[in-house]
Amino acid sequence: MSHDTIFALATPPGRGAVAVIRLSGPQVAGTLEALGAGGLKPRLAGVRTLAHAGAALDQALVLRFVAPHSYTGEDVAELHLHGGRAVVEAVSAALIDTGLRPAEPGEFTRRAFQNGRMDLTQAEAVADLIDAETSAQARQALGQLEGALAQTYAALRARLVRALALVEAEIDFPDEDVPENLARSAGPVLDELIQALEAALGDAARGERVRDGYRVVLIGETNAGKSSLFNALVARDAAIVTPIPGTTRDVLDAELTLGGYRVILSDTAGLRDSDDAVEAEGVRRARARAESADLRLWVRAPGDPDGAAAPFVRSGDLIVWTKADLGAPAGEGLSVSAATGAGLEALRAALTDRVTAALSGSDFPPVTRARHRRRLEAARSAALSARHRLADAPELAGEELRRAGAALAAVTGAVGVEEILGEVFANFCIGK
Repeated sequence: MSHDTIFALATPPGRGAVAVIRLSGPQVAGTLEALGAGGLKPRLAGVRTLAHAGAALDQALVLRFVAPHSYTGEDVAELHLHGGRAVVEAVSAALIDTGLRPAEPGEFTRRAFQNGRMDLTQAEAVADLIDAETSAQARQALGQLEGALAQTYAALRARLVRALALVEAEIDFPDEDVPENLARSAGPVLDELIQALEAALGDAARGERVRDGYRVVLIGETNAGKSSLFNALVARDAAIVTPIPGTTRDVLDAELTLGGYRVILSDTAGLRDSDDAVEAEGVRRARARAESADLRLWVRAPGDPDGAAAPFVRSGDLIVWTKADLGAPAGEGLSVSAATGAGLEALRAALTDRVTAALSGSDFPPVTRARHRRRLEAARSAALSARHRLADAPELAGEELRRAGAALAAVTGAVGVEEILGEVFANFCIGK
């Protein structure tokens, strides 16, 4: 348990009806007494007039939670104040005078982890739930907060422990009455583990894309109507549109919500050879962004020949014919008009189907962050190495299995904690 007591504003700064300041640490009870809010029963709200240095600060609703039955596992209090800036600043100054210090970003949740109230995956879910902007993001974060991801990794570690137990039995008890070649019998168990790890890695993109956004990129020739289509899909004039070829010089991003999922739509420079250094750089960036896209819309205008974009198109791209009000499309694909709106709903429906098919699933995703994926990759590498060493070097196989176990345990914070705490809590908001 921490020796100092922290506080932070837990509601957005600025003028509001109510402002909540949270306190956590061993000095909570004494601080409440000093402010005139003593004698509160745990978990029972009470109205108190807060005062400091002989001056009234506010009439507040105060809640007190006693360790370990609190969010952080420490003594915690909440001061529900009137939301004026002067009130918040006066109470904050009084708390500092009393010996408390302002909390660092994510420090409340970090203390909850350190005091065993949650594991690292649940701590990450707290941040994800706060940041959630779509229903899918909220569902995924809530499932992770409830322990779904931790259960997935616990099942993987259980398989690993079974394999390691067989290997260690042969190493540690060579003269005992144990079956011959016991380490080799770990092979099928290890095969199951490797298969499960590979399946998890194969599904890794789904959870990360729900959290970070599904990337859709518009590609095509100059003056194909990409920027007009981009503006129509995001329902605002986000991109500059002119009849001059090469107007778009950089990648422009905007967010959409389709089927409850976050989608990042990118407008790019027209694909053509150019002696203009700025436009050439724009084309390079367009190609780079398209290479990393989850879905590409090949935007074409009626009558356009297959040009610079044609060799760049890959299987699975969605062909969109623009300027439907000016002429009929020349081939397969969807036809739209940014000017009249014709075909836009059909395009949105097609995009929604693609996004939903890619991101939905009956099982909880085994990876929601790059950190998880890196540990899974390390665990798979170690497990494969162990599998190859079972027959001739069980001692080395056991060491590789311990490495795999450490990699999996690092996801939930069971081992290797200090090196990853900064990574987990770096982007938390203050007050959480």
